[in-house]
Amino acid sequence: MDRINASSDALELSLRRLAAAVDSIERAAERRMRYEGQRAGAEEEYALMQDDRSRLAVELDAALDRSRAFEAANVEAGERLEQAARSIRQILERMDPAAS
Repeated sequence: MDRINASSDALELSLRRLAAAVDSIERAAERRMRYEGQRAGAEEEYALMQDDRSRLAVELDAALDRSRAFEAANVEAGERLEQAARSIRQILERMDPAAS
């Protein structure tokens, strides 16, 4: 009977150790799944940030191009206004030479 009790005790001890090992594996699997979920979320967030960065870079380039075009148009308009002012002065001088 002692052998049966000893075998039964050993079996029970082995089953408890097995149950503890299974619990440990389940906890590890749950942690891993949470980690993977967080990692996937972080990777998705990073990808969205990269997309935003690329879009903003394109928008910045377009804004700089528009700014340069406005600056060039402003310079051209200034030159044309100066030329128009000179022409008006010349016409006024021809009409009234004493006004010079």
